[in-house]
Amino acid sequence: MSPAAQAPAARRRAAARRRAAQRRRRAFLAVAGMGALTLLVALVAPLFRGAVRDLALPLDHEAEIRRQAAAKNLDAALIAGVIYAESKFVDQTSPAGALGLMQLMPETAQFIAEKSGGTAFTIADLSTPAVNIAYGSWYLRWLLDHFDGDEMVALAAYNGGIGNVEQWIDEAAARGERFTEDHIPFPETRAYVDRVREARADYAAAYPGELGLR
Repeated sequence: MSPAAQAPAARRRAAARRRAAQRRRRAFLAVAGMGALTLLVALVAPLFRGAVRDLALPLDHEAEIRRQAAAKNLDAALIAGVIYAESKFVDQTSPAGALGLMQLMPETAQFIAEKSGGTAFTIADLSTPAVNIAYGSWYLRWLLDHFDGDEMVALAAYNGGIGNVEQWIDEAAARGERFTEDHIPFPETRAYVDRVREARADYAAAYPGELGLR
């Protein structure tokens, strides 16, 4: 083959080599990019999951919750579940006048202060998270003891009022029935009991370390 005929063939081979080299570079860059993306996802995913968890299931004042759980012989996840159901960990006052994280009515707080020896207590103290959690936990423990450890009944009383719950129990007994959640006539209170129980399970699963559960 003459030199004139060999030149186009050489150019074609060179072009083919360049295209092959470009394909290899693109393949390498694609693999490297996927690796970098995978690494980035691995690094960011825990942060994203944590952010989603904190939004959907907030937790604050965990040290005080652990302290009150230990002092009152309560499950820390139960206290967190009550706070979530009552206020979602936002200090607030309800339209009915319930105050703070655990949404205590002023008259209930006064009852707690008298029973627990809080002689210097004032209603304004309920805006202090540590006081509110301490008082709400004390009341939850008292209700559990009052109702012989029946958690469902204690939660119903926390929301619906102890007088109402005692009346419902008496009415069920008069019919020869054992009081159950189905006997709660207030839809809000039935929903509240379920909400606290679900939140308790969620907090136990999501925050075992923070709540001292492991």
